[in-house]
Amino acid sequence: MAASDEDNSLLGRVGRYARVGTSVGGVAAKLAGQRYLGLSVDRDRNAADLKAALGGLKGPLMKAAQLISTIPDALPAEYSRELSQLQANAPAMGWSFVRRRMASELGPNWQSRFGSFEKEAAAAASLGQVHRATLSDGSPLACKLQYPDMASTLEADLNQLKMIFAIGRRMDIAVRTDEVFKEIADRLREELDYRREALHAKLYAHMLRDEPTVHVPEIVEELSTGRLLTMRWLDGVPLLSWKERAQAERDRLALNMFHAWYKPFYFHGVIHGDPHLGNYSVRENGDVNLMDFGCVRVFPPSFVKGSIDLYRALLADDEEMAVEAYKLWGFKDVSREIIRALNRWAAFLYGPLMDDRPRQITEGSAGQYGRETANNVFSEVRRLGGVTVPREFVFMDRAAIGLGSVFIHLRAEINWYQLFQTMIGDFDVDALAARQRAALEAVGLAGTAGAPS
Repeated sequence: MAASDEDNSLLGRVGRYARVGTSVGGVAAKLAGQRYLGLSVDRDRNAADLKAALGGLKGPLMKAAQLISTIPDALPAEYSRELSQLQANAPAMGWSFVRRRMASELGPNWQSRFGSFEKEAAAAASLGQVHRATLSDGSPLACKLQYPDMASTLEADLNQLKMIFAIGRRMDIAVRTDEVFKEIADRLREELDYRREALHAKLYAHMLRDEPTVHVPEIVEELSTGRLLTMRWLDGVPLLSWKERAQAERDRLALNMFHAWYKPFYFHGVIHGDPHLGNYSVRENGDVNLMDFGCVRVFPPSFVKGSIDLYRALLADDEEMAVEAYKLWGFKDVSREIIRALNRWAAFLYGPLMDDRPRQITEGSAGQYGRETANNVFSEVRRLGGVTVPREFVFMDRAAIGLGSVFIHLRAEINWYQLFQTMIGDFDVDALAARQRAALEAVGLAGTAGAPS
């Protein structure tokens, strides 16, 4: 199927609408019927029904559902709990699919351009699968191949994502999700463009060129297209295999992960929005391999300044500085009462960075305390009329929660306060803006959609 035909496949889109619409629409109809008849709503049962409806679906909707579950009170707690348990991995497509797909991307003689190409996928996920291969000289490669008809699949799934949010709105939530939806939609559409992902990989190689403990694969441009991304293979093991290493080794790995994610953010205003365990691996010495660059967010420099200003406001208990920080983040027309409530949640999230001593991210009953804090804060925000979350917040939140989970797995004991103080140093927003412009221009991303003007 030609690329233009695939991108506009009516049959593909209609089929996806039918499958997804029936699943999610059934849950929405059931909820509406309960309310119309004046019946009490069984929130746990409805949440389980939604999980069951989505459980058989793969692709963008699955990815979006898991992302939403990490945003406090974007959906009712019962829904977030169920959606967080969904698994995004998909069964790999067979060799007949791979052969046809590779021919459509590189031509009928595509196999002659490789020294070898493994028929079985090394990994499969929601948007595509990865095959090991080699160049003619034996150099190992990773070939990331997108599933067919993903453009149609994405648009069908985004339509149903609106319905999921509509279900949530009927349950009296604190977070208004219009901007959340726009952000998820834009980032998922970008993930389908492997040429853009290749530029993201080059951007990370540029930003981390002086960071010897973080490695980014080289893109093989002559073997890459909009739906095929070929990279040099980086050897490593899953992070979870390091859970029983010595404390010093686990701490070193945690430091390397911290630098891999937050040096690009605080020096260039760029974040890798998906610290999923399958998106990186670990070398024997604790170095980190970054391997997936589909979900990358470039922020206005003012947003980075807002995150630092809020941290400093919490340290100094300065409400005026906090108000200005939330404005820089994009929160609009937020009352002082709501800001005080949000500050209690922010103080919990920033807590490890405010404690000048070596410690784990969570200590004692921190997990239970976090749940209680979230429930209390967003109950108060709901009472005060709710809040619209700025779209820039979505993937920053996703990265922070995902990376925090990594540090919890590793049981890392680090002075996070000193680490963060060293990272932000004498922060200068103009200097960041200049570095960001230079980096985007260096890799050809300046002026593209999603890049600050």
